Amino acid sequence: MKRFTIFGLVLIVSALLILPAASFAQGDQVRPSLKASVSQTLGVDTDIAIVYSRPGVKGRKIWGELVPYGLAPGNRYSKDQPYPWRAGANENTTIEFNKDVKIAGNKLAAGKYSIHMIPSESDWVVIFNTNNAGWGSYAYNKEEDALRITVTPKKASHQEWLEFGFADLAGVSATAYLHWEELMVPFKIEVVQE
Repeated sequence: MKRFTIFGLVLIVSALLILPAASFAQGDQVRPSLKASVSQTLGVDTDIAIVYSRPGVKGRKIWGELVPYGLAPGNRYSKDQPYPWRAGANENTTIEFNKDVKIAGNKLAAGKYSIHMIPSESDWVVIFNTNNAGWGSYAYNKEEDALRITVTPKKASHQEWLEFGFADLAGVSATAYLHWEELMVPFKIEVVQE
């Protein structure tokens, strides 16, 4: 009986030592779309931070196929409701402002927002939504939008890995952009002057 008890204890201790290593290995896998972030300060102290995941083109046709024009058709994750594109991969792409800003001339309060987009062959809708903790856009709810703007994308050089960045830096304003494949989607951000 003692021998079985000792044997049982050895098995339990071994399992406890092996399980954490196995779960660490599963949780430590490299994602195909790596997480990234970019930040910019405008004016004296208006900070902007964008956090996103970077899918690759990988020889695929992106616009109109991998990323459909208009809303994506509903699926089981979205409870069969159509939804916009998450502007990246994995979790929501987010943008955070420590102060109020203007985006394309529209005021947006300081805070953290998810970014969603509705692509088309001409103009795109860029959405700043107050729910910033979702996985993709599956649970997107239009009623939680803080701001929607319409922008015109531009043809650009090939960009294999999706990226966000800032261009046209002018002290108190900049053009934030999404650049992927051969397309750039810009939106102007300005400091709110008091």
